[in-house]
Amino acid sequence: MSDEPSDRDDASGEPEDGSPTDGGVDSGDPSADDSLTDRFAALPRWQSDLLLIVATVLGVYVFIAGLGLVTGLGFGGVTRTLRTVTFLAAAYALVVLALNLHWGYTGLFNIGVAGFMAVGAYTMAIATADIDPGATGTPGLGLPVPVGIVLGMVAAGLVGLIVVLPALRIRADYFAIVTLAFAEVIRLLITSGALREFEVLGRELGTGGGAGINFARLDTVVPSWILYRGGTIEQGTNLFGRQLLTVTNALGIERTLVENWLYTLTLVLLVAAVFWLLVRTGNSPFGRVLKAIREDELATKSLGKNTDLVKIKVFVLGCAIMGLAGIVWQGRNGYVDPNAFLPIVTFYIFIALIIGGSGSNTGSVIGAFVFIGLLFEGPPYVQRIVRQNVDLPRPDTVYDGVVALGGLDPLPLLGYVVGQLPNIRFILFGAILIGLMIYRPDGLLGHRNEPASPIDLRRERPPTAGPSSSARADGGESDE
Repeated sequence: MSDEPSDRDDASGEPEDGSPTDGGVDSGDPSADDSLTDRFAALPRWQSDLLLIVATVLGVYVFIAGLGLVTGLGFGGVTRTLRTVTFLAAAYALVVLALNLHWGYTGLFNIGVAGFMAVGAYTMAIATADIDPGATGTPGLGLPVPVGIVLGMVAAGLVGLIVVLPALRIRADYFAIVTLAFAEVIRLLITSGALREFEVLGRELGTGGGAGINFARLDTVVPSWILYRGGTIEQGTNLFGRQLLTVTNALGIERTLVENWLYTLTLVLLVAAVFWLLVRTGNSPFGRVLKAIREDELATKSLGKNTDLVKIKVFVLGCAIMGLAGIVWQGRNGYVDPNAFLPIVTFYIFIALIIGGSGSNTGSVIGAFVFIGLLFEGPPYVQRIVRQNVDLPRPDTVYDGVVALGGLDPLPLLGYVVGQLPNIRFILFGAILIGLMIYRPDGLLGHRNEPASPIDLRRERPPTAGPSSSARADGGESDE
């Protein structure tokens, strides 16, 4: 089953069920399966996509674990880094998948991603924060966490509806300007002192202004559902929790680390569910209309399709997923930080999408893991390893390092470079984007075709068909 739209739908592509396009007839040529590449290409699309994602994740893990263990970082440090990378990559994958639905599938240039994430996170925080948090906290509604998550997604979708309605008559760069302006309006509203505390129906609520707002930490709430039946370890655990904690205690693994990994793995399952949803959406008749709008909206309208209604639906769906991503991202800390939704976050999301390939759900997940594991978290990780193993001088300016280099002492300059690795990664972002635009403009996965119809129109007649039978245009047998 395919999940990527392409620049041009190809009716001769592989059918959705993964059957060969030649009707399943073996050519009998043994040389056809000699190459590993040929065998990979012969796999159904869903299997090849899964292998690509698994290979990418394993590659990132091998890089992090290998570098950490070889340099003496230790098992604990490597494990914590792997969990952080997995969590951030999964959270980013959710947003990249939603952005791919907007930009890759429908051609809607949405650069207000951070704003929709903020709407979801703040709505969830206001809904679940304590009614009486004390003198230093911001009051909320005190609702259960699942209710808060649903409300956050609904709020993000409704705000997306408000944004897209006036923007239907504009497109391309102008649509991008509207979404960017909206994101800035949201950011200024949540940091405004006027909304720090307000009253609704006689109940005190608020956004906390520039101080943010506290709510239930999802990285403890979600594991408690899995391990402790929503209670504490003193209240007893379920069968799965007892077995898991018994094994991890025997291995000397801290309970907090187990809970953190459970939350991260829950987020990974959430990414898989959203991935499946968007694959089904892309392969449906609705998905083919989305790709038709992306290629030529005027031609799509001439075929009788209500493109405005379709764009409204897909924009609201994507915004709801962005709101969900904001919830699970900030839920790890139990605190919504207004500085977490700066415009640069949208820039990061676009980099991840461009790396994997616009229009590809598989590329969205791969791009998120490559961006987080190698480009975003990689330089600080290398810095930590180098400083742990080598005692380098730390000059304040590059001038001091260059002067020392003139005296044949390269260590100060090297120490300055290592100290600036978290900032140098921004130069790396630009270099990677330039390289992709020149050598891989379609992303790491390149141009990939998908069938315009799940029915293979080139399928041959069944071998048992009689001489009078003929193939219908839809791939079945004629009644003649």
